[in-house]
Amino acid sequence: MTKVMKGTDLLTIGDLSERTGLSVSAIRFYEEKGLVHPSRNAGGQRRFLRADIRRLSFVLVAQEFGFSIAEIAAQLQRLPEGRAPTKADWTRISRDFRSHLDRKIERMTALRNKLDGCIGCGCLSMKTCQLYNAGDAAASKGRGPRFLLGDRPDFARD
Repeated sequence: MTKVMKGTDLLTIGDLSERTGLSVSAIRFYEEKGLVHPSRNAGGQRRFLRADIRRLSFVLVAQEFGFSIAEIAAQLQRLPEGRAPTKADWTRISRDFRSHLDRKIERMTALRNKLDGCIGCGCLSMKTCQLYNAGDAAASKGRGPRFLLGDRPDFARD
C-alpha cells in the first residue's frame, strides 16, 4: 500500500512506482525528459505530487496511442506546475489529442483500405499497384511508402 510522507501529500519514487506500475528507472527517464518535476527533500531524495500519478498515467496512455515523448512533453508543459491539473486543464489537452488521433485514424483507415485492395488482388499491376516501385520512382517524392501515403506514381493513369 502507498505510504504518504508524514504531514505532506508527497510520494517517494517507490510509492509512485507502485501506484503507476512503472519501474523506478522509467520514472527517472520521464523526469529526465521533463514529464515530471519532483522536488527534493533535505537528503536529496525525490518527492512527487499525487498529481504525478495522473501525469505518468497520461504518458503511458499517450505512448500507447503512438505519441512521441516530445509530443507528450509539449502537451504536459501546458499543465500547471505545483498543483493538480483541473478538469479544464485536461480538457484542453484532450481536445488537441483528439484532433491528432482523428487525423491519424483517417490516415490509418485509408492505408488499411489501400492494402486490403492491393494485397487482396494479387496482381501487382504496374499500372495500379501502390506497392510496385519500379526503379525506386518513389524516392523522388520523399521518404517512406510514398504511394501508400497518397502520392501518385508518375506512371499512374486516371
